Parts: sequence; C-alpha cells; structure tokens
Amino acid sequence: MQLLAILLLLLVPIWASCAVLDCNDVYRQNPSRPSGVYTIYPIGSTSGVQVYCDMDSHGGRWTVFQRRMDGSVNFHRPWEAYRMGFGNAAGEYWLGLENIHHLIRQKQYELVVDMEDFEGNQVYARYTSFSVASEFEGYTLYLGEYVDGGAGDTMTRHSGQKFATFDHYLHAGTENCPKLFLGAFWYWRCYYGNPNGVYLWGADGSKYEVGVIWYSWKGSFYSLKAISMKMRPVQ
Repeated sequence: MQLLAILLLLLVPIWASCAVLDCNDVYRQNPSRPSGVYTIYPIGSTSGVQVYCDMDSHGGRWTVFQRRMDGSVNFHRPWEAYRMGFGNAAGEYWLGLENIHHLIRQKQYELVVDMEDFEGNQVYARYTSFSVASEFEGYTLYLGEYVDGGAGDTMTRHSGQKFATFDHYLHAGTENCPKLFLGAFWYWRCYYGNPNGVYLWGADGSKYEVGVIWYSWKGSFYSLKAISMKMRPVQ
C-alpha cells in the first residue's frame, strides 16, 4: 500500500503537466486539429467531459460552453441540470456551471458570443475577461470590457448577477425571471439577453420575450437561429 501511495504521488505532477483542461490545450497538443468534439478534464483525471472546440472563429481555440442551433434540446431545466451540464456536444448543449467555474479557477479567460439570425446575418459580442464564481456565491458572473462585433453590448447588464433557474432564484423582488421567460441565465430585472430561452423561429409572434434573445441586436421579439458562448484563455 505504501508503494502504491508513492506511485500515485509521482503520477500527480505527470497528470498535471499533460492535463487537457480546455480547447486551448487541445490545440497546443496538435495545432492541426479541426473544430469538433473533444474530451477535456476541467476538474481532474476522472472528470472527463465532451465539449465542442471551435478552432476557426476569431483565431480559434475556443471552448464552447453553450450552443443553440436547432431547438433539439430543452433548455428550460432545473438548477441541478445547469450545475452539472446537459445536451450533446455535437449539437446543442450546456457545459455545466461547475465545469465552467473550475476552468476559470485555473486560467484567466475571455468570452465571445457568436450569433446568427434566420436571414443568415452573423454578428458577435466579445468581452476581455470572463469569470464565474463558486456555487456558494451563486455562480455570479463577472465580465470585462465589451468589444464590438456588431451584436451590441447586451451582457454587461448581466455582469455581477447570480445564475438563476426556475427552481433556484436568489434575486430580490417578487419576479421569478426564469419562470416568466422560460429560461435560465444570469438574469437582471429580468434580462437583456436570454440565450437559454425557448427556441422559436425569428419574430413569429407566438410569445413575447421568451425566445433566444439578444436585445441589443434584434430586440425582444426576435428569437435567434443560432447562438454559442465560448471561452478562451487570455494570452
């Protein structure tokens, strides 16, 4: 047993030096790897989780932690689902707040949000820093400066807010934003962005403000065709 313990202690630094924490590490291992699904280990050697790595947009190396593209996955889910993650990395998914927080504990990240409407127009919003606090602190969101990519600055209003789901709402006041707008996010009275709202078809008139909304680009009535939120270590 003593010999086994010594071997494990020797293996820990080897694991740490080879750990694939995010898509930036995937790229560093082999810069020719294309965009696609890879396994990363944000918490440790037994924490393998699949993510989509964007190796093309804005210089590549992005770890995608949220993606909407076809409405195939239900995003109106409880706290535990958003804490641990759900969906399929090859399609629509949410990486999980705990995974995101553990990544941020180890590196300093920036954020980019890519989006597309049903007319084929594509824009983005970029933030120079991106961090998410621990569960004890409600996974509070903190953002750096906004960099214009045509989408407008919707997310700054959400900086400093705790994450909320319909069964876990810690904000002051009587309004339960996740219940009202059928999503989950770092809501702010209630929101300017609702990336995890109901997947609708543009401005179809069926519901007000419950869609996949980015207010500063398309307003409150237009639900986006696609949106993805991505993090990358600051160089």
